[in-house]
Amino acid sequence: MTRVVLLGGGYVTLHAYATLVRRLGGAVRRGELEIVVVSADHAHRFHGFTGELIAGVVRRDRLATPLAEAMPLARIILGRATGVDTDRRTVSFRRGDDAPIEHLSYDELVVGTGAKEPTAEVAGLRRYGHTLRGPDEISALADHLTTVPGGPVVVAGGGVAGAELAAAVADRGHGVTLVHSGDHIMGEWDDQPRLVARGAAELAERGVTVRTGVRLVEVTPTTAHLSDGSVLATGTVVAATGQRPVRIPGLDRWRDEHGRLRTHRTLAVTPGVWAAGDAARVAHPVTRRPVPANALWAIKGGDHIGRSVARALRGRRATHFGYRGLGRAASFGFGDGISELYGIPFTGAVAWLLRLVFFLRFMPSRARAAGVVADLARSASVPRTARRATAARVGAPAPEGA
Repeated sequence: MTRVVLLGGGYVTLHAYATLVRRLGGAVRRGELEIVVVSADHAHRFHGFTGELIAGVVRRDRLATPLAEAMPLARIILGRATGVDTDRRTVSFRRGDDAPIEHLSYDELVVGTGAKEPTAEVAGLRRYGHTLRGPDEISALADHLTTVPGGPVVVAGGGVAGAELAAAVADRGHGVTLVHSGDHIMGEWDDQPRLVARGAAELAERGVTVRTGVRLVEVTPTTAHLSDGSVLATGTVVAATGQRPVRIPGLDRWRDEHGRLRTHRTLAVTPGVWAAGDAARVAHPVTRRPVPANALWAIKGGDHIGRSVARALRGRRATHFGYRGLGRAASFGFGDGISELYGIPFTGAVAWLLRLVFFLRFMPSRARAAGVVADLARSASVPRTARRATAARVGAPAPEGA
C-alpha cells in the first residue's frame, strides 16, 4: 500500500486531502492508497469568522468541523508529530504527552503544521494570557469574556488579526486597548493607506484605544506591563503578536532564519516532503518574495500540493506553484469592513459582503456555512447594544458535530 501522511489539521491538510481524493479517490477506496492525518486537534478550526464568534454573532460549533467528517476517507491519528526521518521516510508521533513514541512510514509527506504565538517572549503570557491558535483557544477566550462583562481587555499586536479581534471584543462592550510595537497598525496593508486609515477609524468609533510604539513585556493575573514602563489594569490579555512556525525535528536543515521550511517552486522541500501555509516559506511566482501567511495562500498551497503528490504517485513531474493572489479583507463588526480585490479597494458593507462570500466559499462544510448565514441573518436586525447583551448566549457551547 502507498501511504501519504499529512501533518496538521488546518487549511493545507484539508485542501491537499480534497485534491488527492478528487484525483486518486478510486485508489483510496480500493485500498491501494492510504491517506493518514496526524493532528493534535480533532477538528479543523475555520478562523475566518473568529471575530464574529468572539462578538457573539456566530455560534462556535459552526467553525469547528471534526476531521473525520471533513476527511472521511483518511485515517485520523490524534497526536503530535515528534520527528521526521527523511532518509527512512518515517514520521514519529505521540498520541499524548505521556504516550510512547510511535513510527509511521510514508511515501509522500505533507507538512501543514502551521504556527503558534511566541508566548515565551513575554513574561507571564503563557500562564495568564490568551492565545488563539491552539485547540479550543478561541472558544476559551469567548467563555472567559462572559465571566468579566465589560472588563478591560488588552490586545497585543496591531496587525490585521489584532485589529479585527480588538473590534470584536469592543463590540461585546469591553474597553479595549490595542498595543502595537510599530508606529502604525495593520502594517501588512501599507500599500493601501486609505484602507488602513479606515480600519483605524473603525477602531476609534468602537472606543478602542490604540497604543503604538510600545510592546507587551509582562502579564500578571491583573495587569499588563508595557515597554515604556506603563501598567494597564486588566484581567484579560490576548496575544495577536505574530507567529512562529511549529518546528518538527528532522527538518531543520531546510529552515530559513524565521524557522519556515524553504520550498522549491513546486512546494517540495526535499524529495517526498512538501510544505505550505504558516510553516513554509513559499515564494510568489512573480515577485519571488515570501507570500503572506494567511488562509487563502494556505488553501491554494494545499490544493497545489495535492495535485503534485497525485502526479508524483503516478510517476509524473510536479508543476510549479502559479497562484498569484486574489485579494484580502478584514471585518470590524457586522456590516463594516475593508477589502481589496485585485488591487481595487472597498470599504463598508460592500467590503464586508465580499469577505463574507469569500469565506463561505472555503468553509469545509456546506451545512456549517449555511449555519453561519443563519446566525448572521438573525443578528442583522439586532442593534449592536442588544447584540452585546446576548453575546454570551449566542456564543454558548454546542456539540462539535452540530
